[in-house]
Amino acid sequence: MKIGITQLLLGRERKLDEWLPKVKEAGYDCIEILMTDEGDLPLDYTEADVIRLKDLSDSSGVSLVSMLAAVSQRGTLATNDASERERFIDVTRKSIDAAAALGIDTILTIPGGPSEAVRYDVAYQQNLEGMRAVVPYAEEKGVNLAIEYVWNGMFLSPLEMKRFLDEVGSPRVGFYMDPGNMAMFSIPEQWVEILGSHIHKVHFKDFKKVWGESRFEWNALLEGEVNYPRFMAALRSIGYQGEVISEVDAGLIEGASDSWEAHRRTAEAMRKILAM
Repeated sequence: MKIGITQLLLGRERKLDEWLPKVKEAGYDCIEILMTDEGDLPLDYTEADVIRLKDLSDSSGVSLVSMLAAVSQRGTLATNDASERERFIDVTRKSIDAAAALGIDTILTIPGGPSEAVRYDVAYQQNLEGMRAVVPYAEEKGVNLAIEYVWNGMFLSPLEMKRFLDEVGSPRVGFYMDPGNMAMFSIPEQWVEILGSHIHKVHFKDFKKVWGESRFEWNALLEGEVNYPRFMAALRSIGYQGEVISEVDAGLIEGASDSWEAHRRTAEAMRKILAM
């Protein structure tokens, strides 16, 4: 497996020409990039933007493997506002176009969650209909849409997530696994075992409950409660060979001289985990 880092940890501005060589020096093979309002890959990107990003990837030796649409107006599927649902579908199609042009195989996707205005079962159905609407385009372009659980109150168990993906009915719509996100309330490796081939990409981060204080905290890798030996055994049991991508904030690494030293130490921890 290759190790990578998400641009969420680096910044949204137009600096990949500076960051990608440092990503390589820190020990990473690949990166998850952002589509932003005014960054290296804007929503209204041009062919010149695509060529520039491909050239930066080639010259740095850091491959572009996943993508997140982090534009300010990306819409949502779980809403009573039809224009917001259409906005989500339009942005997703634009993201698919960009991913296909860049050779990126997977887009991290967050369709939406319930709210006071949208009941859980309604949100579920809206998500289902919206994802089905973008399936033909994803299949045509050969790009995966990987849904991540992000504490928005939607898909609270691996059984429900599996049911949802089965109902969408396309191998192009799958799951973005993040053990840190599950460790708060569940057992991450069981999500891997149940979701199986639905898993398209994997984030790495760690998490710890603070007992008696009703709170939690993020940790450096191998310093939290994620049982990474069991997690890796689960990934191997389903035959996962894709990338694992760091979402570990540099500020969590004690004693690092700067953020890039912190990211280097996280890369070392990731390689230790892969060897488990």
